[in-house]
Amino acid sequence: MNVRTTPWIAAAVVFLVHALGNAHYGFFRDELYFIMCGFHPQWGYVDQPPLVPLMAAATQLFGHSLWLLRAVPAVFAAAAAYTTCLLVAEFGGGMFAQALATLVFLFTGVLMSFGAKVSTDEVNLFTWPLLAYLLVRIVKGADARLWIVAGAVAGITLESKYSVMFLLVALVAGLLLTPERRIMRSRWFAFGVATMAIIALPNFLWQAHYGFPMLELLRNGANGKNISVSPVVYLVQEIVITNLFLFPVWIAGLVWLLSSNAYRFLGYAYIILIAEMIVTHGKHYYPGAVYSILIAAGAVAIESLTSRMALSRYAVLAYALVLGPLFVPFALPILPENAFLAYQDRLGTALHLSRNITATEHHREDSAMPGDWADMHGWPEMAATVKRIYHDLPPAERVQAVVVASNYGEAAAVQFFAPGIPVISGHNQYWLWGPGGYSGNVVIDVNGDCGAKDHLFTDARRAAVFSSPFAIGYETNMPIMICRGIKVPLAELWPQKKEYI
Repeated sequence: MNVRTTPWIAAAVVFLVHALGNAHYGFFRDELYFIMCGFHPQWGYVDQPPLVPLMAAATQLFGHSLWLLRAVPAVFAAAAAYTTCLLVAEFGGGMFAQALATLVFLFTGVLMSFGAKVSTDEVNLFTWPLLAYLLVRIVKGADARLWIVAGAVAGITLESKYSVMFLLVALVAGLLLTPERRIMRSRWFAFGVATMAIIALPNFLWQAHYGFPMLELLRNGANGKNISVSPVVYLVQEIVITNLFLFPVWIAGLVWLLSSNAYRFLGYAYIILIAEMIVTHGKHYYPGAVYSILIAAGAVAIESLTSRMALSRYAVLAYALVLGPLFVPFALPILPENAFLAYQDRLGTALHLSRNITATEHHREDSAMPGDWADMHGWPEMAATVKRIYHDLPPAERVQAVVVASNYGEAAAVQFFAPGIPVISGHNQYWLWGPGGYSGNVVIDVNGDCGAKDHLFTDARRAAVFSSPFAIGYETNMPIMICRGIKVPLAELWPQKKEYI
């Protein structure tokens, strides 16, 4: 084994861990939504660019497969581990540094989480360290035409999640603050920017055509949905999500970068990125993919410090291997539900940690399990309940009935697990798809009250109350109503149903 083969071994190990650990519990709320969006191919959607939905839908073309769906983020995690090792080598690190970086990468909670389920961060997981790797290569004198590759990577990333713009701003600012600004004087830098713009243009035009709904969504999220924290709490959250036992590695990486003449721009970029997140009240995981870069630098720093202490190196690797996995059940769905709850209580008590320390949205922790795990429960059963109610309707009502869901998770779950039943919703992309031509005269209202406040229907009755012990709090003890005799046509009501949040 040498520095050339270690990245491949790292990628294989990371993929194997995710392949074995990812496909448990059930489909996550956002995964179902991505699949449904991807089955309606467009250049964009209200709340995300097109790349992740299209990839998610492609995995389900031949039937439901949770393993195949989550193989996609597993591949990105493997590619990220490979790139992290390449970055170690570019920083001058050897096999020990690559091995340490692989272990820390694998057990860093936010990075493991990005590789565990489909999300718009799965692409960032790979492309953010790849961008750093390309810039380091250019700084070290590689062909300046690599700027075009970097531009293509940035453009593709913009087609998966817009937050890469924060990283790009931070990287450019970091370069401008150091002598390495010289690499931006090349005409190839301009070509790289043009390449990025061309790739990102279709989604930008889609957003412009619909009045930039993503901006409206972000404004609404900042006004009540998302939890805002102080700068100090935000920094504490960054430590927690990167593993309480392993975060010193990336701290060492940050110090090493700031003390390096050639790579100081990456240290500045991290500080600027975190400052951007604090100022804009970004969620703690938004900059998560950046930690691969700091982990690579930290592994090199530790390798240098232990260059004459072989025993110390073994001790460091043993430390990462023994303590790193303690937080794995919070990033990979590997424990049965009751076992996880017991483990969460024991670990939280031992470390004096509140389960809400990393909460990012109001009302998402009102459940037995953490928000992400809770949102992997209850969907098939809820859809089966709706399907039974729909098919129990008299034939004359069934042909005009439509399911109205209160959010995209409920809507996508019914569509995915009970195909053929018409579903509409006012939430995000579903609102843009419209009421589907239904009058609203017969409605199955999921998690609603048939517009009781406005006396919208002449008849309303509760058909069922759905409960799931491990589901998210607001999706259990959920009423499912049958509403008849709408007083105002649904098409007229639709503009008021919009909920971009």
